This record gives sequence, C-alpha cells and structure tokens, in this order.
Amino acid sequence: MKLSEWTAALENGDFDERLSGLYGKENLDAEKERYQQALSEFSVRYGDARDVTLFSVPGRSELSGNHTDHNHGRVIAASVNLDVIAVVAMREDLCIRVKSEGHEEDVVDLDSFTEPDPALYGRSSSLIAGMANGFSDLGYNVGGFDAYTTSNVPKGSGLSSSAAFENLIGTVLNHLYNDGAVDPVTIAKLSQKAENAYFGKPCGLMDQVACAMGGIVTIDFADPAAPVIEKIPFDFSAEGYKLCIVNTGGNHADLTPDYAAVPAEMKSVARFFGKEVLREVPEGDFMAKIAELRETVGDRAILRALHFYSENRRVEKQAAALREGRLDEYLKLTLESGRSSFCYLQNVYTNQNVAEQGLSLALCLAETLLADEEAAWRVHGGGFAGTIQAFVPERMSEVFSASMEEVFGKGSCMVLSVRLEGLAKI
Repeated sequence: MKLSEWTAALENGDFDERLSGLYGKENLDAEKERYQQALSEFSVRYGDARDVTLFSVPGRSELSGNHTDHNHGRVIAASVNLDVIAVVAMREDLCIRVKSEGHEEDVVDLDSFTEPDPALYGRSSSLIAGMANGFSDLGYNVGGFDAYTTSNVPKGSGLSSSAAFENLIGTVLNHLYNDGAVDPVTIAKLSQKAENAYFGKPCGLMDQVACAMGGIVTIDFADPAAPVIEKIPFDFSAEGYKLCIVNTGGNHADLTPDYAAVPAEMKSVARFFGKEVLREVPEGDFMAKIAELRETVGDRAILRALHFYSENRRVEKQAAALREGRLDEYLKLTLESGRSSFCYLQNVYTNQNVAEQGLSLALCLAETLLADEEAAWRVHGGGFAGTIQAFVPERMSEVFSASMEEVFGKGSCMVLSVRLEGLAKI
C-alpha cells in the first residue's frame, strides 16, 4: 500500500488483531505509534508516494543449552516480543539502501559487492551483501530496495539483534522477489553464512533459527548442516509466567578472549580424542581419561566439558518437560543449568576484572527475591557481562522488575513474552 494508506489503516485499527498477535494487546498502542513513526521516517528519507511493505523479525532468548551449539550440542530457544521492523519499497536497480534508526545509511551495490571483503568486516553493509549473495548462490531472485528500520532489541543484551537484522534482510528479499518461497530455516542458514563469511564473526546457528522460527524451538546440532529443529507448543504466559531479562550493564569491549576460550577449551578436549567437537566424543570415553586430560588441557577445560555433557542431557529433559506440560520440572532444570554455568562453565564473570560482577549480583538478588516462589533464574547468552534470565510468576513481575531496576537502573529489566511467530510480513 501507499504510505498514506498504511497510516490510515493503522489509525482505523485495521491491523490491531495482527499486531496484537505479535506484541500482545497490552502493547498495541505503543507498537502502532512505533510503526507510524517508521512510516514517517521512511517518507522523509525516501519519498511519500511509493508502495511500501512492512516487515518484523523478533529477537530471541536462549532458554537452555548454554554454550553447547558451537560443539554441536542441543539447545532450547524462543523468540520474544521485541523486534526489528522495516518499511520497505522496491527499486528497479540492484542497489539496496537501508537506513537504520541511529545509524548511518548503508548503501550496497549488488553488482559490485559480490564477495566477502575483510576490510568491511563488522559492518551491516556486509551482512546485507552476504544475504543477497546467499540468495543468488541458491538460485533465488534478488533486487534492490529502500528500507527504514528501527529496533527495540537492545544490543549486547543476549537477545540477538544481529541475527534479527540478518533475518530481516532475508525476509525482505524473500517476499519482494521470491513470493515468500524461501523457508525460514534456509533464511536462517543464509544469515549465519553472511555473519560468518561477510561480517567476520564465527557464530553458530542457534540465534538465526530461533529468530526465524518463532515460538519455542529445540535444536539439535549433531549435524550442523542439517540441524534437527522441533517447535514446542508451550505458552509461558498461559501458565502465568513472564520471561524477565535483566541487563546488568558491564563492559563487553575486552571480553573477546573470554568468549573465545569457551569453545576453544571444549574443542581442546575433543582434539585429545582425535575429534573436532565434544559431541563426537562419547561421555564415557571422556570420563575415563580425566586424569590424563588434566595434564594436557587443564582443569577448566575439563570442567567446561563436564558442563557440556550435563547441559546436553538437560536440554532433552527440559524439552520433554515442556512437551508434557510439566512446568515445575522445567523450572527445576533451569536452575540446574544456571548453577552448571556458574560453577563449571564459569561464564558469569571475567577473571580480568573480578571487581565487576553484575551477573553474579543479579543472580543472587533473583534468588533472594524468588526464593519462596516456583521460579527460576540463570545466566543468559554468552555471559561474562550483560544479562540474566528469570522465569517469574506474573503476579511477582512488577516487584521483581522494580527491585532489579533499583540496582541496575531504569529500564534494565525487560519483562517479555514468547512471540509465537518468527519472520513476519505485516
């Protein structure tokens, strides 16, 4: 529709049901205002007489499987009701222009940006080129477009703002030029490839799949080329629970060695057995060689491997608990996952700066606040700084949020719901 038609339709409530399904009725008015603002910004930058389409891709939360995907383990993840949205109009050439709120415009010429360029690692323009070239490599159509995007998925929060952006570009290309024929898993794989090859970040596939699929998914990465993905039809909101993500702040700038050491140490154990990743090493073989491993890889690598094996089993148990509606068992296992991450994976604070332990503090406060509740809390995402996750009874969510924000600042506690739809054309 024309920009003016979208504006009128939103004002008239024509899309109230659609938007309520994505964001919840309680957030409807704020989201309608957000879309109206995006339409206005597009109009100012790219003109007000064009036919435009609206898109939305959610962020994601890792529910279990902390630091297992890079060693071909199992995970559970869910999309959340925070997202990146885009107002998009087709172009007649092969130029893609994307203006993201708060950032300089990216301009990508698909005729010239056809290969990864290490000089452009870390730039969103590289992600755009990577997605378009990935579509072309698979024989799908590509073309130019102008887009204005805005996101409420906070960067550095463990909610995968980068995966949401990659998937968004793929969703736009899918609907504008391929009539929606490309399935979500393919778009997720192309997003991972773009981030690996064009952006220069060796990420796994969990983030992209979780954002693309929507709802709760369990993913088995035993064969990364063909991950086994299963949607689990469970609704925490219907059970009276909110998913709270607490952003404790902290500086991520010097944490690259900490993040890199986790998969590297796990893989050092695998190499002892002549394998590439821990998933290829039977747990019994590993347990029988711990004494020898201490002399070659060190104790921390062994502890992280122990976390991998226990977390991998735990994911299976948690997935079964959700399928069968046993929320109490799921929450118990979530607490176990958090303890394993803290004690054995050791990704709750960095030894580079032991005075800063925001995650440790947040976890302790969560335990104090929720000790008498059927609830759970754990480190969220990569760890070392950033966020914790808590499943909080809805009647306690305001008290929990206020208490956390008193310590970590206003807006630090995000009270979220699981979003049931992934890649979305509005």
